[in-house]
Amino acid sequence: MSDAGAALFARYAFPPNELGYCGPDGVAPAELGRRARDFEGAWAYLCFIASSAGIADPLDERVVAAYWLGGTLLDRVDGDALAAVLRSRFAGQYRGSRAMAHHSFHVFEVYPWLSLLRRTGSSHAVSVLDRCRIRTGTVFSVRGSRAVVHSPALAWRDGTLAVGDFRSEQVRWERSLLPELTVGDRVTLHWDWVCDVVTQADDARLRDQLRGWL
Repeated sequence: MSDAGAALFARYAFPPNELGYCGPDGVAPAELGRRARDFEGAWAYLCFIASSAGIADPLDERVVAAYWLGGTLLDRVDGDALAAVLRSRFAGQYRGSRAMAHHSFHVFEVYPWLSLLRRTGSSHAVSVLDRCRIRTGTVFSVRGSRAVVHSPALAWRDGTLAVGDFRSEQVRWERSLLPELTVGDRVTLHWDWVCDVVTQADDARLRDQLRGWL
């Protein structure tokens, strides 16, 4: 198992695990990489990406980065074959004919929240979709284990989900996951946690992919 890949996985998987939404309960950040198989959704995609790319380790850093952030490794994934795997693994949740091996695809296409939103206009559904996706922002201030980040939020307007206005949100970060955080850093967010410091290219890729799902 790649230590770098396991560490990267932990940065993104810790927030929902800490909140009890997925993964094994009560697992510390340092243990998450070793318990990755217990993250039912993520592990299926990691295995498929690794197999498609001819990489033996599903926790290879390149595989983990592709799942959370996207990138050229996903070009090797057969979307039809992945859709067949998802229809079997998530029976009743996913009925599509083509899939992408990306966390935000799972959020918008497999989880029921987007269909619920379209049926009901639920503000709670908007919040879950916004916070569960991997989103980007810029660090405005850092104080202890808290930071203020400026990030564009999702908005439900006239029956359409779209990227709305920028907001300032207070989020958490943990040194055991991310050793350093500085004002001006471009970061990824998952729920109310900072996951990683990323490049402008990562930011642009995530925003482009989001437009494809909305």
